[in-house]
Amino acid sequence: MVAHGDVAPADRELAASAELLIAADGGALALERWGLVPHLVVGDLDSLGDERAAALAAKGATVKRFPVAKDQSDLELALRDALESGADDVVLLGIFGGARLDHALVNATLLADPAYRGRSVRAVFGDTLVRALHASDKIELRGPVGSIVTIISLRGDATDVRSRGLRYRLNGATLLFGKSLGLSNVVESLPANVSLGKGVALVIEIEGGGS
Repeated sequence: MVAHGDVAPADRELAASAELLIAADGGALALERWGLVPHLVVGDLDSLGDERAAALAAKGATVKRFPVAKDQSDLELALRDALESGADDVVLLGIFGGARLDHALVNATLLADPAYRGRSVRAVFGDTLVRALHASDKIELRGPVGSIVTIISLRGDATDVRSRGLRYRLNGATLLFGKSLGLSNVVESLPANVSLGKGVALVIEIEGGGS
């Protein structure tokens, strides 16, 4: 699934390999640059425009248009379609960056919607991977050694946070909401993982330390 934010060149391979390729409105513009046609376009089309939407429909894409005045963002609507299709491995591209900081922040918090718990829903931007971690769950980190790992608490404090394989080990730690304690940890050995007792958090991995 591709939204209308920034994408990295390496993201094209993920889009091209998708069994169901969904564009959230202007995300179709990135696919156009990559020479890819989405199976489905979802949104109010304020970024894509009627002419481009019609051209994609002529190439076989299904276009689901919504009014501009709506209660969900284009990305949230596209996510709903993906999950209703039965998808259990959803990769989000283009959800960060772009001209709208508010969209980028809201897009990140969508990952933590409890409706997606139990499904593989993750955001990717080049070497950066973002996933939600819920209470009583564990995330296996992808590595390699030297990668940066940041844990951000959402919806209040995240408690009983534990880690394996990280330089700054978390052993039942509490990550206070609005504080920076979980910023910039480092994978020191493999396998590496992070678990959470109560709360919900975003786990951000930057492969190779972002170099």
